[in-house]
Amino acid sequence: MAAVTETNNIHAVMEGPEGDDAKCSFHHRIFLEPQEKKRNVKDLLVKRAKKTCSCTPAKIKDCVLGFFPILQWLPKYKLKEYLLGDIMSGVIVGVLLVPQSIAYSLLAGLEPIYGLYTSFFSCIIYCIFGTSRHISVSIFGVVCLMLGQVVDREVERAGYDLQPAVLGALPGPGGDRNSTRNGTELCDKSCYAMTVAATLTFISGVYQVAMGFFQVGFVSVYLSDSLLSGFVTGASFTVLTSQVKYLLGLDIPRSGGIGSLITTWINIFRNIHRTNICDLITSFLCFLVLVPAKELNEHFKSKLKAPVPVELFVVVAATLASHFGKLRENYGSSISGHIPTGFLPPRPPDWALIPSVALDAIPIAIIGFAITVSLSEMFAKKHGYSVRANQEMYAIGFCNIIPSFFHCFTTSAALAKTLVKESTGCRTQMSGLVTSLVILLVLLVIAPLFYSLQKCVLAVITIVSLRGALRKFRDLPKMWHLSKVDTVIWGVTMVATALISTEIGLLVGVCFSMLCVIFRTQRPEAPLLGWVAESETYESLSAYKNLQTKPGVVVFRFEAPLYYINKECFKSTLYKQTGVDPVWVKAAKKKAAKRMLKEKEAGSGDKQSSIPMGLGSEPVGFHTIVIDCCAVQFLDTAGVRTLKEVCKDYGDIDVHVLLAQCNPSVRSSLLRGEFFKEGEDHLLFHSVHQAVDFALGTQGHGASKD
Repeated sequence: MAAVTETNNIHAVMEGPEGDDAKCSFHHRIFLEPQEKKRNVKDLLVKRAKKTCSCTPAKIKDCVLGFFPILQWLPKYKLKEYLLGDIMSGVIVGVLLVPQSIAYSLLAGLEPIYGLYTSFFSCIIYCIFGTSRHISVSIFGVVCLMLGQVVDREVERAGYDLQPAVLGALPGPGGDRNSTRNGTELCDKSCYAMTVAATLTFISGVYQVAMGFFQVGFVSVYLSDSLLSGFVTGASFTVLTSQVKYLLGLDIPRSGGIGSLITTWINIFRNIHRTNICDLITSFLCFLVLVPAKELNEHFKSKLKAPVPVELFVVVAATLASHFGKLRENYGSSISGHIPTGFLPPRPPDWALIPSVALDAIPIAIIGFAITVSLSEMFAKKHGYSVRANQEMYAIGFCNIIPSFFHCFTTSAALAKTLVKESTGCRTQMSGLVTSLVILLVLLVIAPLFYSLQKCVLAVITIVSLRGALRKFRDLPKMWHLSKVDTVIWGVTMVATALISTEIGLLVGVCFSMLCVIFRTQRPEAPLLGWVAESETYESLSAYKNLQTKPGVVVFRFEAPLYYINKECFKSTLYKQTGVDPVWVKAAKKKAAKRMLKEKEAGSGDKQSSIPMGLGSEPVGFHTIVIDCCAVQFLDTAGVRTLKEVCKDYGDIDVHVLLAQCNPSVRSSLLRGEFFKEGEDHLLFHSVHQAVDFALGTQGHGASKD
């Protein structure tokens, strides 16, 4: 039997009848003195400024080591323990990355060599700046798709012909790659496309570094797992659609903008009679090899020391078949073309293009760092170490800024390659350096040998890599059973991303998920509670059987913050659950009183039977409502005002309202909102059980006086 109230010093007052004698009562006070909070803003700012601006050797050392994590783990590198696993995982990931780099360059609308450049530089830079030991930062299909859409748009705006042609051979407006006009060097189509991609990559990296600098990693919390999964699945449909024309050997322009997926399929069916039979047969044969081999790799991954690099075998076999069979000359098959060796001289981004692509870089930057941070934290938890989210944003930002000067495009962490890297013995990011050496070997020696590789083979590799995202459909029943709201978020994001566009789909997903959060708090669970026998526990009557209720006491729990959005829901649900709307009861009483007065004045006071039932001295079946506030995280001014109204309205019909299990934030809001009046020491309780006992004791006390 305990009541709790707060004054300047929080205290608890325990009182009530002991036995049958109402005069036997006791008072026990528990003083809870709050901590004094110093709010001297000037002193606080001075203290923080001194801490930030102080410069000591130890602080400089910590700053440098924190910014370059490689300086922390490299001196402690254990050669005997780590080297073999890092070399094995680095070589395997490098072998898998070569064909995928070439294939994803096609997805981004760029020449194959640029994909190899990107993978080479990103592995080295992340090794220097990254805090995760396991993730593989390289080309990611969804990001390539988003980048490719911007590249195609800007190439079209610049007046270049968007019809496919042999890479490196299509002159742009005004001359070939090396021609000049008014002393300014001009680019052909592929050169200009790379310029757009590099500029977009640079801006994306700047955004990511800025987010790390201002420590806005909290933005990633708005990208839930279900939202990211739906986005990746929806984008996978767009990726698949963009590759179908290569499977069929069709020369159709790449569609971009809203509804590009539908437009692309319309163009495919309009031109399907022009299918290149050679490319179609090659695609079919590659599927027959890649899909079963991938399934076998996954089925026996626990027994295999490393996955079989089947993509590389397919690329080598297809290149040899295309070269010796002269498929381009005899059947008009589309091939990769010349892939030069070595590196191109560095070139800065086109600053004049920044206003055109600055907005497009925002979703690319957000998706890139969200996926990177998510994968970093996931593998860090799995292997028992920690990563720093802001440093990860620096790392992925520099993986975009620095390579953008070396003809590279946007990168991020990739789940499939990270899983391969982890499963093949990776211990540190030294494996990333080994991967870079493998790609460097290809760049310096092997790249020209891929000249005859058919584009349809690269398209098959890209599509087969989407299996993981498309398999999410198999998990829908389980996801629906686990959380219907998350499943709806997944579906809405997936459909919007696939049918509208990737950028709008991401925005729709974020907005819809936030609306779902608001809806959850606007229409929360609000059950009546019952007592678990021989305990002090109260649980939902609708969820559990064999719960007991105390006579005259209703216990109600509201499972959400009480604020301006759901204040009406709180009142209406409370009235519905208790079965009594105090406003209606008061109105009915007034109406009945007026009727009785008129009847008396008319001399017909014997017709009191006409008064509606329930408006006598006992209008309701309970005398106390206990509101369990354990799930109410906070109150705003509207919430405090709502509680005041509820207490007043029920008080007018002789029903008391007690609050139980309020957290410190709620109690503080009630104090500031002047919820308590003098003498109302019986409104707040530490537990529901105490509130119910107090209500029963008070009622018994009142009855004994009568």
